[in-house]
Amino acid sequence: MARQAKGTIAAGHQLTVEAGAEMLREGGNAFDAAIAALATACVCEPVLASPGGGGFAMIRNGGSGKTTLLDFFPQTPKQKRGDCSAGFRSITADFGAATQVFHIGPATVAAPGFFAGLTALHESGATLSLADLFAPAIRIGKTGHRVTGYQHYLSTVVRPILTATAPAKKLFAPSGDLPAAGSVFYNPEIADLFAEWAQSDWLQTGIAGQVLAEQNDGGHLTREDLEGYRVHAREPLCVDLDGATVYLNPPPAACGTLIRYALTHLDAFDVTGMARALHLTDQARLAARGDLAQLLDRPMRQKGTTHISVADAEGNACSVTVSNGTGNGEVVAGYGFMLNNILGEEDVNPAGRADWPVDTRLASMMCPTLIDAPGGGLIALGSGGSNRIRSAIFQVVARICLGHAGLEEAVRAPRLHIENGHLDVEAPGVVSALPQLKVLFPDHCIWPEKNMFFGGVHAVCADGSGRFSSIGDHRREGAAVVVD
Repeated sequence: MARQAKGTIAAGHQLTVEAGAEMLREGGNAFDAAIAALATACVCEPVLASPGGGGFAMIRNGGSGKTTLLDFFPQTPKQKRGDCSAGFRSITADFGAATQVFHIGPATVAAPGFFAGLTALHESGATLSLADLFAPAIRIGKTGHRVTGYQHYLSTVVRPILTATAPAKKLFAPSGDLPAAGSVFYNPEIADLFAEWAQSDWLQTGIAGQVLAEQNDGGHLTREDLEGYRVHAREPLCVDLDGATVYLNPPPAACGTLIRYALTHLDAFDVTGMARALHLTDQARLAARGDLAQLLDRPMRQKGTTHISVADAEGNACSVTVSNGTGNGEVVAGYGFMLNNILGEEDVNPAGRADWPVDTRLASMMCPTLIDAPGGGLIALGSGGSNRIRSAIFQVVARICLGHAGLEEAVRAPRLHIENGHLDVEAPGVVSALPQLKVLFPDHCIWPEKNMFFGGVHAVCADGSGRFSSIGDHRREGAAVVVD
C-alpha cells in the first residue's frame, strides 16, 4: 500500500519551499511549514520578506474546519515625533527609460507585524518549537545561498535603497556591488536574530532595543508601538462559485472586495469575459462606488510582496503573503534586516513626510486565498504583484472554480490586467482573442511573453483523497514540492 503524502508547499524560492518541506518531513503540519518558510524567505528573498514588515495569513484548522484571516500588517505609530526632516529622505533611481522616487529613512517606518504574526501562526496549531522551525533560516544565513536571477533582478531595481547607508552597503553589497546571480550571499546576523528569537519573546531580546535605536534619528516608533501591536483575527469574505466556496481577505484590505466584485460580474468564462469583469471592477474602483468607497479611502500600500501556500494531510492549510515595502535603507544593527518604509509610500502619505494617520492598521492589495472545492478538495493560493494581485487571483480562481481547470493549467494560463482603462495582456495563448481585446481596449500593451508583471501565483491542492498537487509560478521563479 502506498504511503500517504504528508503535505505540499509552494513559494517564491526553492530554499523557501525546502525549509517548509523539511518541517513536513519531520512531522510538522502546515503551520510549522509556513513559519519555517517565512523565516527562510527573509534570508533568501530579502527584497520581499523581512522581519521588519508584515502580512496576512488565511488559515484552515483541520480539526475544527474553521477558516480565519490573520492580519499582521504594519500599523502606523501612535504619535508623530518632530518634523521628521532628519528621518525622511528621497532617492531617485534611474532605470534608463524611467525613473522612480523612493522615500526612505527612520521616519518612514510603521510598526512591524512580522514578529507577532509568526507568533500567532505558531499559536494557531504549530507542533514544533521555534528553534526547530527557524533552523533552516539560521543554517542558510550562516552558510550562505546562491543568488537567483530573479532575486538579483529585484535587488538591482531597489539598488538605491540597498546601498543607501554604510551598514546597508556592507550587508547587501559587501564587495562594493550587489551580488551577481549565482554568487553566494551570506547574512549571519539574521541567523543570530532567529536564534535569539527562538529562545524568547522578541520584545524581551536585544532585537526590539535595536529596532528602537534605529528610530532615534527622526523615527516615530516607540516601545509602546511595539508592545501594543496586535494581530487581528478576521472573518474572511466568502464567495460561492459553482459548488466551491472561496475565502478572501476582508476589509480593511481592499483586494478581497475587488476580487469578489470581479467574480460576481463575470458574464462569460473566456478571456474577453474576464477582461470585461476586470474592466467593470476597475470602473467601480475609480468611481469608488458602494462598499469600495470606504475601503479605497483608507491608506493603502502594495509594493514588494511574496507568497507561500501550504496544505497537510490533517486538513490544515496556510496561505500567507508578506511584504516589507521596499525597505527603509537602514539596517537594524546586529540583526541583518531592514525595517519597512511604508509611511513613505504615496498611497499612505500623499502629502509627504507626516501626512499619515496615527495608530491605524493599513490596508493592502495582498489577498491570501483558500478554496473549498467540490468533493472535499482544499486549495491554498496567493500572489505577489502589487496592484496586479487582484487580477492574478481573480483569473486563477475563475479558471479553477468556473472553468474547472487543474491547478497547473490555471496558474500557467495567460493573464491580463486592467488599470485606469489600460489593458496589459500576455499574448501567448490568447492570440485569437487579441483583435477583440484591442477593440474593447484601444489603450493597451501586448506582452509577447509571460512576465513577472502579472504576479506570481503559488498554489497547492489537497484533493480530499490523500493526494496533493502544487505549483510555483514560473513568472516569479516559484517552486513547489509534494512531501511523501
